[in-house]
Amino acid sequence: MPKISEMRESKFLKKEDVGTGALVTIAGCQQYNVAMEGAPSEHKWCLTFNELEKPLVLNGTNTQMCAQICGSDDTDDWTGKRIVLYTDPNVSYQGKLVGGIRIRAPKKSAPPPKPAATVQELSDEDIPFAWLMPFVLPALGLLPLVL
Repeated sequence: MPKISEMRESKFLKKEDVGTGALVTIAGCQQYNVAMEGAPSEHKWCLTFNELEKPLVLNGTNTQMCAQICGSDDTDDWTGKRIVLYTDPNVSYQGKLVGGIRIRAPKKSAPPPKPAATVQELSDEDIPFAWLMPFVLPALGLLPLVL
């Protein structure tokens, strides 16, 4: 059996649409009429994304987060920037915890690993004065004198 929230079709993103995280690219920011059918029009700012069909209705928190992540309060500068949409169960509406969509910056990818250091095998010819080692080490007490 479906949940009530799954039975309602919406023209806008719902928390169920993004799950634990969706990496998206901002296509633009424009006003949409968010009013229910038959109700007086109510226009709100929304973000559209290259990867998703439905826009996200912006609230104050998400607008401020997006400006911070994108480094600009000019929405024209947000186009092409990548953000993560995720479900936050702690979003409240009219005094009740209902959950909702929040925005965060994408995690920075780890830098590529540095190439492993190569070990170079040295021969006696590569070590200066290697021929002295059998004489010096016993004198220092590091090797017993072998005759």
